[in-house]
Amino acid sequence: MSVRQTITRRSFAGGLALLGLTRLARAQGFAGLNDSANGFAEVIPGRHFDFPGDHAPHPGFRIEWWYVTANLTDANGRAYGAQWTLFRQAARPGPQGEGWASQQVWMAHAAVTRADVHRSAEKFARGGVGQAGVEARPFQAWIDNWQMMGSERSSDATLAPLDVTASAANFAYALHLDAEQPVVLQGEAGYSRKSERGQASYYYSQPFYRASGHISFDDGPIEVSGRAWLDREWSSQPLSPEQRGWDWFSLHFSSGEKLMLYRMRQADGADYTSGTFIKKDGRATPLGPDGIAMTPKTTIDIAGHKLPVAWRVTIASLAIAIDCTPLNPKAWMGTSVPYWEGPISFKGSHEGVGYLELTGY
Repeated sequence: MSVRQTITRRSFAGGLALLGLTRLARAQGFAGLNDSANGFAEVIPGRHFDFPGDHAPHPGFRIEWWYVTANLTDANGRAYGAQWTLFRQAARPGPQGEGWASQQVWMAHAAVTRADVHRSAEKFARGGVGQAGVEARPFQAWIDNWQMMGSERSSDATLAPLDVTASAANFAYALHLDAEQPVVLQGEAGYSRKSERGQASYYYSQPFYRASGHISFDDGPIEVSGRAWLDREWSSQPLSPEQRGWDWFSLHFSSGEKLMLYRMRQADGADYTSGTFIKKDGRATPLGPDGIAMTPKTTIDIAGHKLPVAWRVTIASLAIAIDCTPLNPKAWMGTSVPYWEGPISFKGSHEGVGYLELTGY
């Protein structure tokens, strides 16, 4: 890693202008992702993905993220969830500024969940001063002491092994992730369409992580293991003007297959759905809008937001008909841009575990 600059408390407070970044995050919330992308790089079909280069930031695009979710259990079979997310957002298009003049803003979220507790934390940083960033080889992503770190033996193709750590006042975790399958390109060879009007992102995942490590709440570290999923996505306008948010699933089937689904909610009710079914050997089959049914079954109220936390999912072409239930219905991320994110389990024609994200409610 390049040498990170030392930041004093005074220079950080003065240069970062945390209040301004928080306001930017709120203004640019999930609905703000449908703003005009004039001046930013465009997402177009036919991109050739290059690794490790595409593990690194793409500053010409307005927004991107490195997103890990983990479904974990302890020795007694008790279930847990962990989330680690680093967002990069460009405050304006154009030539890249350096140091404190950088237009890149970094935001990170970390969370832990069990059936009776959900806790989350948030961090902000300004680009160009070393407090946050991502490097491709060896892979490492960080903001302060929250880290997702590879090593010289990490594979560019699998983006593994990695060590993921985060801590806050009332929780912490340290997880080791390994995988044998390469990353999976979502959508049309990594071009992920989000609307009929042409909004799209570049999108790939590593859904085959095996996770092990420990997680802490109030009573010391608990040894855990399970499955984890990483999403990498970047775009300049991932939502169309009439879209307000999305419902996203990442599912680990007990039989070894994986399934990613999303529903982009539109004001006129003509929601856009898409997904990818991933076989045990990593071969991926895109799923178009037709044939996917995602039906909310249970809605709860959290902080004035009505949230559909239990779902029925059917995909006739794959003989999938499952009911998804949250580990903790109150997995609310009360961050600057609030949303719901938590571990789920499912049963029916298939069974397994996964994660659900609900934004824009």
